[in-house]
Amino acid sequence: MNQEKIDRINVLYHKSKSVGLSEAEQLEQAALRKEYIESIRNSLRGNLNNISVQEKDGTITDLGKKYGNVGKE
Repeated sequence: MNQEKIDRINVLYHKSKSVGLSEAEQLEQAALRKEYIESIRNSLRGNLNNISVQEKDGTITDLGKKYGNVGKE
């Protein structure tokens, strides 16, 4: 998600608190928030899939390979 969309989310939020939003603006706000949350989830998933853990015996376990596909269809 680019900074322009994040700025638009903030503008809509502040407008909703001051004067209220039209129905079209409410729909736009909901769509932008959904897109933002999805981008955060994808970023977090990507970061977690790149974690490796060194076990007590010295071996390296790639958690992305071990658990990365859990929950995906």
